[in-house]
Amino acid sequence: MSSTVQGQKVAVVTGASQGIGAGIVAAYRELGYGVVATSRGIGPSDDPGVLTVQGDIADPRTAERVVAEGVERFGRVDTLVNNAGVFVAKPFTDYAEEDFTHVVAVNLAGFFRITQLVIPHMLAAGAGHIVNVTTSLVDHPHSGIPSVLASLTKGGLQAATKSLAIEYAARGIRANAVSPGFVKTPLNPEATHATLASMTPVGRMGEAGDIVEAVVFLENASFVTGEILHVDGGQSAGH
Repeated sequence: MSSTVQGQKVAVVTGASQGIGAGIVAAYRELGYGVVATSRGIGPSDDPGVLTVQGDIADPRTAERVVAEGVERFGRVDTLVNNAGVFVAKPFTDYAEEDFTHVVAVNLAGFFRITQLVIPHMLAAGAGHIVNVTTSLVDHPHSGIPSVLASLTKGGLQAATKSLAIEYAARGIRANAVSPGFVKTPLNPEATHATLASMTPVGRMGEAGDIVEAVVFLENASFVTGEILHVDGGQSAGH
């Protein structure tokens, strides 16, 4: 184990190389956490407080490496942010088998294995926090954006958040979700921004920082668990 600040907390962040994920990594470093950051395309970090682990979270072996290498480096895991996700917008009957397999592998299986692996470390410490990133399309589908696979997988993640919160509430582990609306990230090409802004009640898209702030709020809100925090410019409330 490398030398770390005594008592330094540690966060694991998936989908950490760009957009919201990169912002979450930076935010936890500002909070003084060590961070284990993973994604398919992530490179080495110059920050000794950040351990990067390259790999596809859809592969269970990636989750195993992330947790093993993180514990070897830092000795603990206090928070897991399941940020990795994919979105495929197609009419329902146009989805191919490979679309289904890929989206389920990343959005559900990716969450499942790494969360199973970190919880024992949290139980041993008597405390921990799991944050899942979902989508407001789960609660408020839009006629212009076909999103059945997103709802199927991220909706499952949203339901699992509440179930985890209740299962582990008495043992010191909290579980919450952030449910973004349309956010300016590499997943949304700039050509779509005007249209997506017009679909948002406040008249603009979200910024990555809006989601990062919500994650930090939940991290600091010790009496909040089982919460689905919508950060969507009013999208989930209606039009």
